[in-house]
Amino acid sequence: MKSFLLSCALLSALCASGQKISPETKSPVTFNRQVSFGPKGTVNVNEQADAGMVRLEELTFSEGTIEVDIKGKDVLQRSFVGIAFHVQNDTTYECIYFRPFNFKAADPTRRSHAVQYISLPGNDWPELREQHPLKYEQPVTPQPDPNDWFHMTLVVKGNTVKVYVDNAAQPSLVVDKLSRFRTGKVAFWVGNNSAGSWKNLEIKP
Repeated sequence: MKSFLLSCALLSALCASGQKISPETKSPVTFNRQVSFGPKGTVNVNEQADAGMVRLEELTFSEGTIEVDIKGKDVLQRSFVGIAFHVQNDTTYECIYFRPFNFKAADPTRRSHAVQYISLPGNDWPELREQHPLKYEQPVTPQPDPNDWFHMTLVVKGNTVKVYVDNAAQPSLVVDKLSRFRTGKVAFWVGNNSAGSWKNLEIKP
């Protein structure tokens, strides 16, 4: 019994400390993209029309924290990059993504469209923007260099989703989930005509 309790305590400690993920070892499955892996587990996907993702088949996520470094580019309407979670298939998932070209835009309206939550099918950005202006998208604080790496901390707990950028004390976005799913796969996600890069993926239950 003591041995069992010790094993449980050790497992809990390991889970609490987080798990660094090597994406190439998690049976990645691509959808509408090609993927390549660089040094230290960097994930790169190419640019092409429509959304795409790299789904990690051997990784299931329910709630907790997903941390990752992300890199897009400062090109208008050609850089939509983020993380999909609770992925059921290629068209059913929740996603947090960024528009780096809006991070430091002079237009305040564009800046307010820097980070976005969507839940597909049925709750893509056009519907959410029209029906719930600035509820599911916000500016990011601090404002990263749109051509450089930035750090995202995604916290999913119960029905609440919070997004922090570059270890800020306050979240840039807080929303209630729009999906009925509470568990699923994790995927690297890009939008229409977008490439992207990720590294240092870590998941803490």
